Amino acid sequence: MAALNVDGVAKGVNSGVAPATYGQGDRPPRGDYASARADYTCEQDWDRYTPEDHALYQRLYERQAAQLPGLACEEFIDAVDQLGTPTQIPRFDALSQRLRRATGWEVVAVPGLIPEEAFFALLAARRFPVTGWIRKPEEFDYVVEPDVFHDLFGHVPLLFNPMFADYMQAYGAGGMKASRLQSCEYLARLYWYTVEFGLIATPAGLRAYGAGILSSAGELRHSVTSAQPQRLGFDLERIMRTRYKIDTYQATYFVIDSFEQLFRATAPDFTPIYEAVSQRDEVAAEATLPGDRVLGP
Repeated sequence: MAALNVDGVAKGVNSGVAPATYGQGDRPPRGDYASARADYTCEQDWDRYTPEDHALYQRLYERQAAQLPGLACEEFIDAVDQLGTPTQIPRFDALSQRLRRATGWEVVAVPGLIPEEAFFALLAARRFPVTGWIRKPEEFDYVVEPDVFHDLFGHVPLLFNPMFADYMQAYGAGGMKASRLQSCEYLARLYWYTVEFGLIATPAGLRAYGAGILSSAGELRHSVTSAQPQRLGFDLERIMRTRYKIDTYQATYFVIDSFEQLFRATAPDFTPIYEAVSQRDEVAAEATLPGDRVLGP
């Protein structure tokens, strides 16, 4: 659930919460925000999904699942079956029961993109927000906003991994502090280059663990095997300085050695790191700097 880079808030919502928007564009956010609670969660309303919705979910699931071997990390492959049968959109309550037993997390429905503070607060409480609606058939290959398929297939399986689950909670807690320090952009970049578009080095070679990659028809193979993008060793301050692409495949991917390394990176107090980063220039998404640890595909 990408709830970062929020540029504005729409007005006139009956419930008192407003849909978040990001980037530039005239199309209003999707989702029934009038049904949302103060924390932006809502009921999944599973019965409203049509047979066509379930069929579309199954097509998306089966296409992505077929690409996983040799491209996705084993932790993800081992856990993706926890989503349940691909023939229908999962019921969040049943999925949450399995997730609580594994790592103490649960999934909660939200109407769509939500503001940073609400997003961070949910993660800190080990509650992962999942968009309730599913894309249209004509958006099969690309959808602008994250939908229920992206959020479930891309994000939820790794929440069954204890180390990654702890990282996500620590990220949420760190995000709440970053919001008070006016440093959310740095956390947004960390989220983008790890949770959404991260790669991991394994004995079998590079593998994807980022949700934006794992739920993408084309970027999964591109990120792992193409010679076109650059791949750099994980460096926290470098990531926080680096801008990213929102409308193309990534020009740069950062590679972790393990989920333990990722969790350790969230352990220190980020306050001095934010200060150090703020004193240095931003880095273009495609740039290579002296000292970068450049890795091959």
